[in-house]
Amino acid sequence: MASEKERITGQIDRITYTNEENGFTVARLKLLEEERKVTVVGNLPAPDPGQVVELEGYWTTHSKYGRQFKITDFRYSAPTSEEGVKRYLGSGLIPGIGPVMAERIVQEFGEEALEIIDDNPEKLKKVEGIGRKRLQQIQESWQEQSEIREIMVFLLSNNISPAYAARVYQEYGRDAVEVVQNKPYRLASDVWGIGFQTVDKIARDMGIEKDSGQRLKAGLIYIMEQTVGEGHVYYPYEALLERAARVLEVEREQLVEPFGELEVQDRLVIEDLNFDYSNFKENNKAVYLKAFYVAETGINWKIQQLLASARQQYMIDIPARIREAEKQLAFSLAGKQREAVKLALKENLLVITGGPGTGKTTIIEAIISAFQDLNQKILLAAPTGRAAKRMTETTGKEAKTVHRLLEFSYQEGGFQRNGDNQLAGDVIIIDEASMLDTVLMYHLLKAVPESANLILVGDVNQLPPVGAGYVLRDIIRSGRVPVIELTEIFRQARESSIVINSHRINNGQMPDLENKTGGRLDDFYFIEEKKPAKVLQLIIKIVRERVPARFNFDPVEDVQVLSPMRRGELGTENLNSRLQDILNPALEAEGLSYGGVTYRVNDKVMQVKNNYDLDVFNGDIGRIGAVDKEESRLTINYDGRLVNYERTNLEELELAYAITVHKSQGSEYPVIVFPMVTQHYIMLQRNLLYTALTRGRQLAVIIGSKKALAMAVNNDKVEERYSLLEERLRDFRSNESD
Repeated sequence: MASEKERITGQIDRITYTNEENGFTVARLKLLEEERKVTVVGNLPAPDPGQVVELEGYWTTHSKYGRQFKITDFRYSAPTSEEGVKRYLGSGLIPGIGPVMAERIVQEFGEEALEIIDDNPEKLKKVEGIGRKRLQQIQESWQEQSEIREIMVFLLSNNISPAYAARVYQEYGRDAVEVVQNKPYRLASDVWGIGFQTVDKIARDMGIEKDSGQRLKAGLIYIMEQTVGEGHVYYPYEALLERAARVLEVEREQLVEPFGELEVQDRLVIEDLNFDYSNFKENNKAVYLKAFYVAETGINWKIQQLLASARQQYMIDIPARIREAEKQLAFSLAGKQREAVKLALKENLLVITGGPGTGKTTIIEAIISAFQDLNQKILLAAPTGRAAKRMTETTGKEAKTVHRLLEFSYQEGGFQRNGDNQLAGDVIIIDEASMLDTVLMYHLLKAVPESANLILVGDVNQLPPVGAGYVLRDIIRSGRVPVIELTEIFRQARESSIVINSHRINNGQMPDLENKTGGRLDDFYFIEEKKPAKVLQLIIKIVRERVPARFNFDPVEDVQVLSPMRRGELGTENLNSRLQDILNPALEAEGLSYGGVTYRVNDKVMQVKNNYDLDVFNGDIGRIGAVDKEESRLTINYDGRLVNYERTNLEELELAYAITVHKSQGSEYPVIVFPMVTQHYIMLQRNLLYTALTRGRQLAVIIGSKKALAMAVNNDKVEERYSLLEERLRDFRSNESD
């Protein structure tokens, strides 16, 4: 039972967890009036260690985590104690002042350090290590921060955290206060990381009415962006208005006018779905964000062009080319493989799909060989860096990510290869094409010349793309594009229990847990354990001891733990915390803390957002090569390429000892370890289990219950995503891309 409300004041000592979207935080707070630390839980947006915060709330006792202070209201203030000032300065706020320098400054000036920096910065020369150059850097940074600090006071008074102040200032400069006061909802679309819900609270606290036009329009866009995040390319009109009315807490009728304004402003596109007027339905409409309408109709139009131009292909002696390919590869192609190479030589657009062990890689090699002596330029690409690297290794030819193939440039404003500057290639082969979402496929197709052969290779039974749409599946289902579906498992692959069980799962059968199908005994293991706590113990023991000892795999470099979910005892967040402590334990004064995680040298990390400035992309995995606490900087090694991360980039990183199955798409690992328990029931789907298992190249270990395994195998309900691409392709509608 909760106690009565109290006020406590303290300095943030450590962030255990924080959600930067909604501000939910778990932190350790050092009380200013007492020499003790307490756990605080609640809305405390993006806090930094060292900040002083006054909290209102009540004490409660959690059944698992013990006594906690539940936050109902908060207020940040500048630190006043020497320790507080030291942590504040050492948090990375000012380039040139890290933890070591912060301690020296506070030793010299004590509690007055902030005033000295503000009013008499020349006095800083007294501090060891601060010469003319560093003083100038600190002065410039502090002066630049002065405007931000003024804005910060305003933002804090309106419940925007300090972590977002720099972003708001960077976006709007001196106009920041005016924008927040008069057009606060712009922040949701303009400033990365500040979502609609955060902005809505700010705006409502500032007195903006619930039925304000700017609020309702921003809310509709927010909900459309949510649906895109759920994988939908469009959303039904009636469902959208019902959802918006519920979320925004207004009447449905109040949304009609702002909805119409968004259409007039060309931010939303509405398409009538009443194609058969004998079966007319009122408000049967599809609502698109403009960019997704352009992308979907653009894919349709470009595929039409490629299919129409296929008849103009030059004549090739196809049987001779296939014989030549077989000669170069030193083996004979099977029936479906031969047909795939034949169509690749004949058609401008071809889809090749199949599961593991069905010869997709062999076909790619054969297609390359068949075209090799025809003076054709061949381009290879895949959606992720790891998939591109694997493609390079198997073919012996350079493969790029799709983004690099299309020459994305942040400075130049997008993909440099496009409809006006198409790819200089005659044959373009894209592997792992099931990962291509609607927007990326659109940009790829725009850059493909009509005379080129485009070959899409992928496994359509894997999870859908992380982005919106189900493009490869829709192309196959439309029946308008030539498709080769590979079903035969070749002899060598038939010896792998990973391959055999992957196909059994895909066919709705339980995996062979006792090796009755005759696969190798050493590449697939199922360990039965129902209790999550014991599953966690087994994962740690298998990764740290059993796999390295028995199979000689490196526990960090070769082993990848996968999980269906992020949260919970067996979610990636907890797994990463435990595995980091086991596989890369902390040394004294080692590591750089950010967002509740302390990053250490040799940590395995993943980039979780495309960053075109750094040339790293969502899903890239690297190892931390160096930690500079003084400058709040990490250096990460991505397959030999060193990338420096400033503190502002750290929000784009996660530990990667454990990753979600969705994040593993397009990658293969020597070893995968995968927990499956009934507590994951929301995510227990056949295509998720299939995708997880097919990530393992040499060894797969599943730990969990047979019941959870059966739940996944029997749940073949494919995630439905609203898209009209299949219908557009099948009907060959004449909508042209804008």
